[in-house]
Amino acid sequence: MTQQPDVPEIARPLVRPRRLRTTPALRRMVAETSLEARQLVLPLFVREGLAEPQPISSMPGVVQHTRSSLLGAVSEAAELGLGGVMLFGIPERKDAVGSGAVDPAGILNLAITDVVAEVGDALTVMSDLCLDEFTDHGHCGVLTPDGRVDNDRTLEIYAEMARAQAHAGVDMVGPSGMMDGQVRVIRQALDAAEHTDVSILAYSAKYASAFYGPFREAVDSSLQGDRRTYQQDAANGLEGVREALLDVAEGADLVMVKPALAYLDVLRRVRDAVDVPVAAYNISGEYAMVEAAAAHGWIDREAAILETLTSIRRAGADVVLTYWASEVARLLAR
Repeated sequence: MTQQPDVPEIARPLVRPRRLRTTPALRRMVAETSLEARQLVLPLFVREGLAEPQPISSMPGVVQHTRSSLLGAVSEAAELGLGGVMLFGIPERKDAVGSGAVDPAGILNLAITDVVAEVGDALTVMSDLCLDEFTDHGHCGVLTPDGRVDNDRTLEIYAEMARAQAHAGVDMVGPSGMMDGQVRVIRQALDAAEHTDVSILAYSAKYASAFYGPFREAVDSSLQGDRRTYQQDAANGLEGVREALLDVAEGADLVMVKPALAYLDVLRRVRDAVDVPVAAYNISGEYAMVEAAAAHGWIDREAAILETLTSIRRAGADVVLTYWASEVARLLAR
C-alpha cells in the first residue's frame, strides 16, 4: 500500500467577534434588540383638586398632574410617537369601597375623557383598573369585617369600574389588583356593555415588592400593612407563568410582569409561554434608584436609563411602561 504524503492541516480562520463592534454603524446594524418610542408607555398621575402640578419628592422629574397639565403631557407623548399612556387617578376623598373609581365624575374617568378628546387615535389611552388609589384602607379590593380582601365582592366593583372607564372612552384597561378571575369578569362586563373593542392589559405576574415605595407617595396611598395575600411571592417564578397563562385563557389581550428589573427571569419565561404581547413595568423604585445614583454622580444617567430599558426589552418585553418614556423618545430621536 502506497503511503499518502502528509497534507498540512488548513489553518482555521481566527474568530474575532470584535470585528462586529468596530464602528457605531456596524454595532447598530447587528444589534439584536431595539429600543423604540413606539414600545414605550408613559404612566401619568392626575390628582383631583390641584391648582398646579405637584412634584413627587421620591421620583425627581415626575409630578401629580392637574387635569389641565395632563393634557400637555399626553400631547407631547403623542408627538414623540410613544405607544401609549397609563393613567392613574388620585381622588380628594376615599372610602371603604373606592366609590370614586366607578363614579362617572370621578377624577380618573374624567381624565380618560379629557385625554381621549386631546389625542384621539394618536396614542393608546390606558387606565389603571384597581381600587387601591380610591380606598381609605389602601387595599386593592373591599375588605371583609375581619380585614381580609374579599375577592368576589371586589370583582363586582372591577366590572363596574371597567364599564365606567370604557364609557369614558379608554382604549385599554389595566386590571392590577391580582384578584382571582379578574380578567374573565372584566371581559364579560365589557362585552355585555358592547365595549368589545376595549382591550385588557392584565397585570398577570405582579409581585409583592419593596420597590413600590415611591409609587405609594405618587398616589397618596393609605395602605396599612401589606398586600402579600394577593400579590405574588418574590421566591416564585413558575407561579408568574401560571398566572399569565390563566389571564390569557380568560381573555387578556396583553399580559404584564411587574416589577421589571428584579424579575427579568420571570419576564423571559412568560414571553416564552404565551402567544400575546408581553409588557413589563419599570417601576418607581427602579426609576428612583437610577435617579438617586445619578444625582450623586455615581453613574452616567442617560447611559444607565438606556441600558435599563434595553435589558427589559432583551428579556422579552414587547412593551415597557416607564417614567422615562418621553425623555427616552427624545434621546432616541437625536
